[in-house]
Amino acid sequence: MVGFAPVDVPPSAAIKFVGAGTAACIADLLTFPLDTAKVRLQIQGEARASAATATGPAVKYRGVFGTITTMVRTEGPRSLYSGLVAGLQRQMSFASVRIGLYDSVKQFYTKGSDHVGIGSRLLAGCTTGAMAVAFAQPTDVVKVRFQAQARSGGHARRYCSTIDAYRTIAKEEGVRGLWKGTAPNIARNAIVNCTELVTYDFIKDMLLKSTALTDNLPCHFVSAFGAGLCTTVIASPVDVVKTRYMNSALGQYSSVLRCAAAMMTQEGPLAFYKGFMPSFLRLGSWNVVMFVTYEQLKRAMMAANHSSR
Repeated sequence: MVGFAPVDVPPSAAIKFVGAGTAACIADLLTFPLDTAKVRLQIQGEARASAATATGPAVKYRGVFGTITTMVRTEGPRSLYSGLVAGLQRQMSFASVRIGLYDSVKQFYTKGSDHVGIGSRLLAGCTTGAMAVAFAQPTDVVKVRFQAQARSGGHARRYCSTIDAYRTIAKEEGVRGLWKGTAPNIARNAIVNCTELVTYDFIKDMLLKSTALTDNLPCHFVSAFGAGLCTTVIASPVDVVKTRYMNSALGQYSSVLRCAAAMMTQEGPLAFYKGFMPSFLRLGSWNVVMFVTYEQLKRAMMAANHSSR
């Protein structure tokens, strides 16, 4: 058997908290270029509209790998990891809460009952998703701003470092600027958390009960991939609006709804699914890496904890 075997004693909340953050950082390191390509594709219509009044032609991205190739050619390979520091800061604080505390919050809502219904799972997903956004929103704003800014000669860079980004946003837009887009991000993460965690939970339970698969790598892989696909289909529209709004200049949109309305009138309904393929590639691969790593980290930490006694 590959990997660590399941343990009889369930992992503690602390082990889940640390394991989730660590696993999410590993997944981000491996899939970050896809996330950056997704952001560039999501803001492309907005970027072209802005470029119409500026000097020099706007860079046009076509498809996932076309976007990555264009970025490497025009900005260098490092551009694919622009915003990585803020991204890792985000995952360590964000995933630790939304994933690491999910089981504990689910148990709280079910009052320790063995029977866990769909309502309790959805409620737990919404709760931990909202808690994570409230805590880690500034890191998400900085990550998106870094991923959106181009490094080519025709574009002025907005920020030169992660610390500079936090400082500049707070100075120019106020502290509220660091929490820009909190409402759509809470909506997005309520959807993502519910779809991702609840789908993973259900697929895993179904595979364990209805197939010959055991609680090991193949089961975790299939469950994670299914969760990534479902999450991308459901969450993409909110994700695009969130990205556009968080990346917008001060005063560009008066509200999230104005941002969504501008997208609909200027670019049509398909704009809400811009960057769908990189979103799916990123979320699918991210889910597989994160959940498989998370399950193994939990078992490794439990085994280490048990052997040290």
